[in-house]
Amino acid sequence: MKNKTYNKKKIMIVFLCAAFILAGLIARLIYLMIFDAEYYQELAQDLHEREREIKAARGEIVDRNGVVLATNRTVCTISVIHSQIEDPEQVISVLSKELELTEEEVREKVEKVSSMEKIETNVDKETGDRIRGYDLAGVKVDEDYRRYYPYDQLASRVLGFTGGDNQGIIGLEVKYEEYLKGTNGTILTVTDARGVELNGVAEDRIEPVAGETLQVSLDYNIQSYCEQAALKVMEEKQAEGVSILLMNPQNGEIYAMVNVPEFNLNEPYELNTGVDADSLSDEELQDELNQMWRNRCINDTYEPGSIFKIITTSACLEEGVVSLDDTFFCPGYRIVEDRKIRCHKVGGHGQETFVQGIQNSCNPVFMDIGLRLGADRFYEYFEEFGLMKLTNIDLPGEAGTIMHKKEDIGTVELATMTFGQSFQVTPIQMAVTVSSIVNGGNRVTPHVGAAVLDENGEVIEEFDYEVEKGIVSKETSETMQMLLESVVSEGSGKNAYLEGYAIGGKTATSQTLPRSANKYISSFLGFAPADDPQILGMVIIHDPKGIYYGGTIAAPVLRDIYDNVLPYLGIEKK
Repeated sequence: MKNKTYNKKKIMIVFLCAAFILAGLIARLIYLMIFDAEYYQELAQDLHEREREIKAARGEIVDRNGVVLATNRTVCTISVIHSQIEDPEQVISVLSKELELTEEEVREKVEKVSSMEKIETNVDKETGDRIRGYDLAGVKVDEDYRRYYPYDQLASRVLGFTGGDNQGIIGLEVKYEEYLKGTNGTILTVTDARGVELNGVAEDRIEPVAGETLQVSLDYNIQSYCEQAALKVMEEKQAEGVSILLMNPQNGEIYAMVNVPEFNLNEPYELNTGVDADSLSDEELQDELNQMWRNRCINDTYEPGSIFKIITTSACLEEGVVSLDDTFFCPGYRIVEDRKIRCHKVGGHGQETFVQGIQNSCNPVFMDIGLRLGADRFYEYFEEFGLMKLTNIDLPGEAGTIMHKKEDIGTVELATMTFGQSFQVTPIQMAVTVSSIVNGGNRVTPHVGAAVLDENGEVIEEFDYEVEKGIVSKETSETMQMLLESVVSEGSGKNAYLEGYAIGGKTATSQTLPRSANKYISSFLGFAPADDPQILGMVIIHDPKGIYYGGTIAAPVLRDIYDNVLPYLGIEKK
């Protein structure tokens, strides 16, 4: 009897447990069907949908006259869908032949069990069309875009280039990424449980939106001519490199920015230095590439040398510590504390007026007026002229000025700084600062980006740039125009003289560090017309062989450029 009762209890317990489990399952099923239904419907849909990206065409970059400097070429991305492949061996054979890949490379991807596997990107359209023509099940050929630069090396460090994902890497391409990139689209296809696309089910397609066109201030013709001039003097002087910068000193528009040797934008990972890339480690190769991509006009600093005498003169005129009638005596050196600091003319210039001192680029004259100004005021003018801040040019990687701390500027440091030694600035900083001195006193923001255009070439957005007024007085500006014109017509810049034009300018020759290497930088800065500057240019020759004086080798380069560019810009002879 007891056993019977015990068995009944046991059966009841089992029944109750089963009932509780069944109730739990029913409750869970109800929860899934009602509360989580949307989630699982989406999950099921995802299993039967396959999304492919459609790349957006990147916006073009055009010069001030509409010449296309950066555009796109149609390329293809070749992919395989494992579940749809019917003849793996044929797919492997065709793709390895057409894409010039080994069968092992292709087989590894074809046999990989994945929803979609990319075989190759950036395949030229002709090859993509041939592969499409085989009509291979499981092989997808999607059209894509690859950045293309019609003029290869033109303005390479200014334009920059894009990576494999079509995103900007350096230059304008990265600076104006938000305007240029566009919005990618998608293709959505429906598959069965095996992943095979269903025929008769329409694709859901979201069209890509192309990027906007960037119009820049560069002028293709001016840039081309400047690059030719730079290559010519680089070859003649066996120089390490040559930089040329041309800008409008009134508004900061850059017409040309050259750094030769330029690199090929369509092959940006091929070294232009003659170094065998195969002999380098990955780290060494990357270092070489980073150096090749550097824009010396904005990324690198240098001792400006005698061009800086323009700034020293302006500060001393503003402060009233020198007048044009002052006279000086140059024996070929000055003794400053315990140092003998030489003039470039070993025998000295003898007795000379301040005007003659500028024309002769006489170091003792500038040491004298700098010492009159004093270290504190010199440093303050350095700041007031904007030399301690960035120019804010619209290109990435601008370097800042390397300068002594105010409290560390002794008499010797001050003396050498007056003629552009013992501190470093960028070429673009010198160009902008001198522009503010000769344009009436307005410090402009240098820039390349001008406007954003729509697909019809209409302006969507025009960029505005800051202008800081009152850098120097109008009187000082006019005096500097006159003085610098006399440097070209009568002084050390006479090799920049161009008949019919009043050109103002200043030569410079500076030694690089370490001094023991005996390497020099030769440069010339010139603007025209002298009394109403519409264009300002700089020529910088890095480590020229043989004669290295800026007035001898750099000034003629800018003269020849202006001989062509001034008429081109409509600046008439007088």
